[in-house]
Amino acid sequence: MRLTKQSNYAVRILMYCASNDSLSKISDIAEFYDISETFLFKILQILNASGFVETVRGRHGGIKLKREAKDIGLGEVIRATEDNFDMAECFDLESNTCPLIGTCGFNHALYRALNAFFDVLDEYTIADLTDNRRNIRVLLELDSAVRSAPKRVEA
Repeated sequence: MRLTKQSNYAVRILMYCASNDSLSKISDIAEFYDISETFLFKILQILNASGFVETVRGRHGGIKLKREAKDIGLGEVIRATEDNFDMAECFDLESNTCPLIGTCGFNHALYRALNAFFDVLDEYTIADLTDNRRNIRVLLELDSAVRSAPKRVEA
């Protein structure tokens, strides 16, 4: 199974917000992760509708976590941001053409695998992913000393 960029960026956005002590600027997030603001807004709509983030409008606006990072489960985020989890034709009961549906063990094995996947993801929260907050803040350039330091230019 492979997650979409939407899920990948959604988790990154939540980690960014969890590591930031103030409102996170949409332009800063887009620039840091090198994604378009349009795509970021699409993801933010899902995160907002799912209750993970809230937006603050205005000149000094931005986004922040709506709940504590420890209360946002990784599995919950992935379920909200992925369109489907059809790992094989067996999962799509409406368009399935396999004559063995319901009689072979493949469908059952795939469902067990998918449930195991989510069981593991459900063990983690956004707080767990940002456990090394100090280093993450440096990498995200959220500390004022890092932000104000001149960028190193490679020759």
